This record gives sequence, structure tokens and C-alpha cells, in this order.
Amino acid sequence: MNTRKNRSPWPLAVLALAAIGAYAYWTVEVAPDAVRTRPTGGVAELEALASREDTNVLFILIDTLRAERMSAYGYARETTPFLSKLSSTSIRFGKNISQSSWTKASMASMWSSQTPLRVGITRFDETISDQVEMPAEILAEAGFKTVGLYRNGWVNPSFNFQQGFEKYYKPLSGRINPQIQRMRPNAGAHGNDESVVLDAKEFLRIHGASSRWFLYLHLMDVHEYTYDQESALFGNGVSDIYDNSILREDWVVSTLYDYLAERGFLENTIVVVLSDHGEAFGERGYEGHAREVFPETTETPVILSLPFALENEIVLPMQTSNMDVWPTLLELLGLPLPSGEIDGQSRFDEIMALARGESPAPREESTIAYLDENWGTPGGKRLPAISIVEGGHRYVAGTGLNGQKFEVLLSSEDGMKTNQIAAQPELAERMRAKALEAIAEKSAYDSATIELDKMQLDQLRALGYQLP
Repeated sequence: MNTRKNRSPWPLAVLALAAIGAYAYWTVEVAPDAVRTRPTGGVAELEALASREDTNVLFILIDTLRAERMSAYGYARETTPFLSKLSSTSIRFGKNISQSSWTKASMASMWSSQTPLRVGITRFDETISDQVEMPAEILAEAGFKTVGLYRNGWVNPSFNFQQGFEKYYKPLSGRINPQIQRMRPNAGAHGNDESVVLDAKEFLRIHGASSRWFLYLHLMDVHEYTYDQESALFGNGVSDIYDNSILREDWVVSTLYDYLAERGFLENTIVVVLSDHGEAFGERGYEGHAREVFPETTETPVILSLPFALENEIVLPMQTSNMDVWPTLLELLGLPLPSGEIDGQSRFDEIMALARGESPAPREESTIAYLDENWGTPGGKRLPAISIVEGGHRYVAGTGLNGQKFEVLLSSEDGMKTNQIAAQPELAERMRAKALEAIAEKSAYDSATIELDKMQLDQLRALGYQLP
């Protein structure tokens, strides 16, 4: 006689499902959508920003980030899933350029809202004048606690980039994840951007709720082509590794954004994501950056995330520049523009028009990008490379790889590929005249230089730059 009782399989099945669920809970990260935790806003909230007294600014500069390589800007590879989501509820500058393809000149121009020639930063040993009123000074005067964390030696205090910051320093390198790889191994001594984010979180933990703050982070992992196993999705060629590094940086930024959400800071913080320059991969014979001012190295992103989520992304369709970022931010915050003449302009009116569903009023404008090709040569004569962008056209002049002078007129109609000087001689002549006028501009400030010591030079050489 069979005495074994017939047992139902359901208890075992329930236990198995519970075990699977527990495993999934502990091993699979299921994070809330931090981007959507903010309240929804529109025209009224945009107008009210200037009168608010609780708005903070998180300013994230991703060094060497080319807009064309971001899925947030239409790139086929999903390199920026987080920034794409963030952009969908934010303001995005759709056609933006930086003012140089080299960090120090570009950053000085961005902070001052002046061209590199006007602010007087075009060479490796030049420093920003004390007469330049920096955004951190304006924000400090308005009561913001101002802190800057950087990893790029071109923006260190030796060059006067610390003006207006209560604290301005390079975070110490923490433990490096052994999975992390770099295409540029000489960058290994500089830590990675996770150390910057850790310091940022510590600042927010201590001061985030008790002060109105401006926090500037200068990230370098894309510049160093840093990636790991999770982000190594696109191949192992130079260009592929660059895309891998963007994907990893996108994740790094998302971790800080999630921290803001956890701490309840998103509802009173403007988050800005932008870059100082892009990167070339042989499209016109050039590799890297700091050698020319073609689109590959000067077309950069700008994303402004507000303390509220917009129902629909606002994309500025006109040509903008990094010089426009701070005039726009200061107007949004209801703060004064820098004293003295600036070359950038606020895009607040265009943003409001688009928020109301209207077409922005057209402006006649051109934008400059400039590089002294001899920027790293002590005593060398100035060798200008210049780009003038106007409408759908870009005039570029400089010195080619063969050492010969060149000029081209490019058009967005064919993807900036064909030289159209012969086809449009009148337009070429007009833009050539603007380029020559820009090159002749003198600095608005007394020039000042410093002599870099061996340690400073070695640190900058480690970034991949050739210096004396």
C-alpha cells in the first residue's frame, strides 16, 4: 500500500518564486525615474524663476563631449540614455558651438561670455585678468555658496579660474575600480570622475539643505576615454571607445542626479550639462582636438534642466554659443549680467517664445570659434585658426596638415562636407571679412602670463598635450 500522501506543488512553487524575487531585488537595481520626480511646469514657472530665492545651480562640464556623438542629439548609438531622458523635460541648445577647441581658451570664453581674443586667453601661459567679472563672483554676491571641483589642469587656480569660488580644488583620487579601462594610460594618476561625484555628494550632504549653492564640476573621463565592462558596448576602435566613455559618463552623471532626487534637491535646482569642446576622428584628416576649429571639435551640447519638468522639451533652433550660457542662466535667476561688454547674449526671450508655442524673433548674428595654433609654443608668433558660423554656413580658415594656409565655406545642407567658396563667392567674401575683423580684435584687459613649473607642465603633458 502506497502511504505517500499526494502533496500539492504550489508551496514549492511559491518558495521558488520568492527566492527568485529576493535574488532579483538584491541583484537588479530598480531605480525610480528621478527625472519625473519634479513637479511639472511651463510658462508661468519659467517667468517665476527670477523671483525665487531658493534656486541652486549644479553646473556639470563634461570635457571633450561632442554633441554629434550623443543620442540626446540624434546619434544612432544609445550613448546618453540618461541625458536623453533629462533633455526630454528640459531646455536644449540645438545648434551650439564652443569658442575654441582647447579647454583653457574655451572655458575662459564661456565664463566671461567673451571671445577668447577679447578675454585674452589664447596661449598656454596666459591668465584671466582680475578685471573679468566671473559668474561665481555674481552668484557669491547674491548669497550663493560657491564651490568648484575640477580635474583638468587647464582650469586650475594658477590661471585665475578660481575667481568667485569659496572653495575651488581638485579632488583627491580615490580607489580606482579595477574594471575601469582607459585608452590613454598616462591619465592613470588622475583618478576618475567618481571621485568628483563623491566630493559633490559630500558637499550636498553638509550644505545642500542649509545654503543656496552653486556647484561646478569639471569631469574628465570622456577626455581620457574611460570605460568599463558595462559601457564597452560599441567596439574597441578609437572612435568606439570614445562612445563607450560617453555611455559611462552618462551613468556617472545619472548617479549624482539620483542623489539630488533622494535628498529632495531637484525641485529647487537648475542642472546644466555642457562641454568645452568636441573631438575629431579623422573626418578631415585631424585627430583629437586643440588643432583646428572645424565642427567636429567645436559643436557641443547645452542642456538646462529646471526645478520643474517641462511637458515638452524646448529646443532652441537658432545658432547659439557657450558664451550665451551664463547670460541666459543669470536672466533665468533674476541676477545681473557681468559688468562690461560681453559677446554672449541671453536666450531667455527665445526660450519664453518657444514655451508659449511661438516662433522666436529672428536675430542677425554670427558666432566665432578661435584657436591660436601656436598656443603651446613659448614666444611663437600667433597663428590663428578661426571659424565664423552664420545661419547654415560656416567659414573656416587656418593652417592645414601640409602646413599651408586654407579656407573653406561649409553648409549644413550637405552636412558641412563640401567647400562652397567657388559656388558662393559673395557669401565667402563677407564671412572672410568678419573673420579678419575678429582676428584683429585686441584683449579688453591687460595681459598677464605665468611661468609654469615642472610639476604643472608634467600634469598638463599627462593630459596628452605637447608642451615645452
